[in-house]
Amino acid sequence: MNNFTEKFWENIINTMVDGLVVISPRGLIVAVNQALVEMTGYRREELIGQPCALIKTDKCFSGVSPATGKICELFRAGAIRRQRGSLVRKDGGLVHVVKNAVLMPGEDGQPVAVETFTDVSELVAQERVVSRLRRELHRQDGFQGLIGQSPVMRHLFALIESAAQSDAPVMILGESGTGKELVASAIHRLSPRRQGPFIKVNSAALHESLLESELFGHVKGAFTGADRARMGRFEAAHGGDIFLDEIGDLPLATQAKLLRVLQEKVVERVGDHTPIPVDVRLISATNKDLNQLLAAGRFREDLFYRVNVIPIQVPPLRERVGDIPLLVEAFLERIRLKTRKPIVSISKEALEILMAYHWPGNVRELINVMEFAFVLCGGDKILPSHLPNLKKLRPAARPKVVGGEEDGERDEREVLRQTLAAAGGNKAEAARMLGISRVTLWKRLKKYNLQGLLAAEAGAQTPAAAETLIRIK
Repeated sequence: MNNFTEKFWENIINTMVDGLVVISPRGLIVAVNQALVEMTGYRREELIGQPCALIKTDKCFSGVSPATGKICELFRAGAIRRQRGSLVRKDGGLVHVVKNAVLMPGEDGQPVAVETFTDVSELVAQERVVSRLRRELHRQDGFQGLIGQSPVMRHLFALIESAAQSDAPVMILGESGTGKELVASAIHRLSPRRQGPFIKVNSAALHESLLESELFGHVKGAFTGADRARMGRFEAAHGGDIFLDEIGDLPLATQAKLLRVLQEKVVERVGDHTPIPVDVRLISATNKDLNQLLAAGRFREDLFYRVNVIPIQVPPLRERVGDIPLLVEAFLERIRLKTRKPIVSISKEALEILMAYHWPGNVRELINVMEFAFVLCGGDKILPSHLPNLKKLRPAARPKVVGGEEDGERDEREVLRQTLAAAGGNKAEAARMLGISRVTLWKRLKKYNLQGLLAAEAGAQTPAAAETLIRIK
């Protein structure tokens, strides 16, 4: 081989991403490429002529073979394929590698070992994250992403399993932030329709003029701006489930069309009269009292009986306080993986504060509080000083009617009033503190006739109170 050819092949080997080493039958390093030098941290001069054991891996082939007398077992096996292991760098650090080795004839006719090392450290890190998330999803104290061991949660899990096997409409009831969407997702995953689509629609987030188009689709020219035909969410959910969140906010006109879809299993796109068959199971949810909406004429009675075939009540967090340590542990793990901060625990005092709080925003608010604590915490343990100012409110678990007004309603009105005061009358800030949307907050203010308190509470906000303002993003 002339000098040009030799230099040419040397350049090619040194441009390889994988580390490469050539080992003599005596177990001495004959040649290495630049990638192996960088991977091990040794200089080339420190490697050449040294025993191959200098390149330490937990998948080493060294050891005298009784059959051949060679120092490397590879000379008996002939080749090693795709062995995963760890390589120890000169500085003691570990590099996760996939190792391949093969025998090739050397210049003197004697076989030499050629080994390559592929760095898979990033892949191993990703596998660990996936493994942790899988453990969190399938942890024994949870169910399909829902976490809890309390009796009310075990009852909820049983209801979900039963409802999933039915094709009847499901109504999920519960306060904002309790996890109604997680319940809907669990029902879909456990149902015979799990191979079909799962389409989510938030009725409260869509303008009334667009809602029918989103649900049922439209044809080209049906209204100004409809420059092309569009499939609706019900068509998209064919063969699967559709999750209609905040169904209590549907306008009466849309309720009538939804009733026809459920009765006749067909939809008509806006601007068209051609019926399109759909095979969809409806899962709906609301944080409203549908009986009150029925009494007020804001929800159709015939639709109510269609969508409320299997009611499932999701308990608020204050009714399952014993689950808070489990939730905190799960959120610690989840947020630590996301932020990469070395926070591994929460102090007993901080946990007691969390368990004494009323949680008007439920699990969603608890997540916000944990994320807030991660921002403030500079060590490895969350302390009370890292938590926002949580007032210890504990209403009766079961509201009772007193003088025509339920205790639960008075409690909710008081929570709203105190939150507005803490937020200085700022609706956006108050919504964040409660873990609900601004639309939901405004509806609750209107329900309890608290709109007039906004300016008054803002004016009454003192500098001392402003210092305790909770800001959870």
